Amino acid sequence: MSELLDKAKNFLAEKVAAVPKPEASVTGVDLKHVTRECVEYNAKVSVKNPYSHSLPICEISYSLKSAGREIASGKIPDPGSLKASDTTVLDVPVKTPYSILVSLARDIGADWDIDYQLDIGLTIDLPIVGDITIPVSTKGQIKLPTLSDIF
Repeated sequence: MSELLDKAKNFLAEKVAAVPKPEASVTGVDLKHVTRECVEYNAKVSVKNPYSHSLPICEISYSLKSAGREIASGKIPDPGSLKASDTTVLDVPVKTPYSILVSLARDIGADWDIDYQLDIGLTIDLPIVGDITIPVSTKGQIKLPTLSDIF
């Protein structure tokens, strides 16, 4: 009996592993808004839904790192859903306080930009399977705002 149960578990595991999953990639990180307290960047995440019905997004979590340190992180609860059989572009706002940017002065000094790594986790509710998290990561450089951007 246990042998039959093991075969059933293996069969189910193979079928679930073969189920197509949404695919995501970061298409860009741009300056969005500058205030006296922080700089807000906007990460655009493109998510392809292979299913013929929309999928709810439970949560988006993000972590922005530079020089080996986390400079911004957060979560966006219930940001909407993915369009059926289509690609959805999600905007992920990332707020970075100036106090943290000042501590990165060595990296910023030469070229007025930050070398970064952005890690995003998209938690999606798949029917039958349940919640899955799609990890997306990208590296690049973000230009800092100049005085003309602030005023």
